Amino acid sequence: MLAAALLTACGSAAPTAAQTAPPADPTLPARLAATASGDRAFTHLQRLQAIAEENGGNRALGTPGYDASVEFVAGTLRDAGFTVDTPTFDVRSFAVQDQRLTVDGAVVESAVMNFSPATPAGGISAPLHVLAQDATSGCEAEDFAGMPAGAVVLAKRGTCPFGAKSQNARTAGAGGLIVANTEDTPLGGTLGDLPDTVPTTGVTSSVGDGLAARAGAPVALLLATTTQQTTSRNVIAQTTTGDTDRVVMAGAHLDSVPEGPGINDNGTGTAALLDVALALGPSPATANAVRFAWWGAEEIGLVGSTRYVEGLSPEDKGRIALYLNLDMVGSPNAGYLVYDGDDSDRTGEGPGPAGSAVVEQVLLEQLAAVGVQGSGTDFDGRSDYGPFIEAGIPAGGLFTGAEEAKTAEQAQQWGGQADRPYDACYHQACDNLTNVDRTALDRNVDTLASTVGRFALTLNGVPQR
Repeated sequence: MLAAALLTACGSAAPTAAQTAPPADPTLPARLAATASGDRAFTHLQRLQAIAEENGGNRALGTPGYDASVEFVAGTLRDAGFTVDTPTFDVRSFAVQDQRLTVDGAVVESAVMNFSPATPAGGISAPLHVLAQDATSGCEAEDFAGMPAGAVVLAKRGTCPFGAKSQNARTAGAGGLIVANTEDTPLGGTLGDLPDTVPTTGVTSSVGDGLAARAGAPVALLLATTTQQTTSRNVIAQTTTGDTDRVVMAGAHLDSVPEGPGINDNGTGTAALLDVALALGPSPATANAVRFAWWGAEEIGLVGSTRYVEGLSPEDKGRIALYLNLDMVGSPNAGYLVYDGDDSDRTGEGPGPAGSAVVEQVLLEQLAAVGVQGSGTDFDGRSDYGPFIEAGIPAGGLFTGAEEAKTAEQAQQWGGQADRPYDACYHQACDNLTNVDRTALDRNVDTLASTVGRFALTLNGVPQR
């Protein structure tokens, strides 16, 4: 059923551009940038805020707020003349009924990781075992050497996924895992619905620093959680013109976390993408087809985008020339970050698939055109470009930062506050309409618009696969 829906949404049987499209319009990038705007995108954010307020304060997976968000985006596109599909996918949803963490009898504030298994009834009591508090804390089996059986382990957030840390803890015989953030903000995260994990919760960096000095202290951890099967939807729309064998794709996740309305994360990406789609229209004068996607269940492990890519045939994967990702493009203490397609920054993961360097360069050029010098950010696997990269599809995207702190050099370059998070309301109830830098949103809308326009006209430098 998913494969059939995807074929409909992707238009894989449609005639090529040479048969259907008017001559490509060389003014398209400038025209799109002039038509799309941060102000128009903000009106979409106002609607997303209203949807959250009307539906319990959020737009998370499995909620009426998410369903209403799907209908808003799909309905807006249909009103503009797009053919829209909302293919379903199965996903496991997660809920927390109770959580308690005490260390040496003192209550410690913490946040359960999504898809954490529950503790046994009544919780667990065990000594605290502290791993090395570095960037790879808990990422390797040898990190757990000397751990007492059944201990509750303290690890530091770092370069590997939370789920990998939790699986390693389970293999080592730990009873539970506490992950300390690298910033002094609450740690929202997911284990990614992986098997063989331990009960896992997160704490702020200051709490983690305090716990790191208390190895051997008695810990009591109680997590009452449930996981159940549910169904969610993506939203897919594609132009009727342009070569369907060379598709330019752009996407943003549509869901929020349960804690709040998700207006920056990722209402801003959703709204920017929607406004660019409306500016482009369903039948533009392009050389290449353009496909837009709004993903469900990103916040619990990139599920919507992963199911989408998994459902494509090898031929349809090969027809996607590149993927552009929009996730948090209006952070209130904004950075101007572009995914590092060529690994020129030499940090974290390596380069993206061949063509990703061109995507990065075009995005940087278009940011420069609106007066901003962008910087690279690592493909760290935290957003929906992940499954596209894994499938060998060139990728890139825009990002204004999440819970990490802006450096002094970045504050001098871009303005804002040094040593403060890009978004202090990340994954919190305060991620609402007041949590958006409208200048950053406007610049990123213009950058996306001109980039989509450029690649819709020519894919020079992006190899055909």
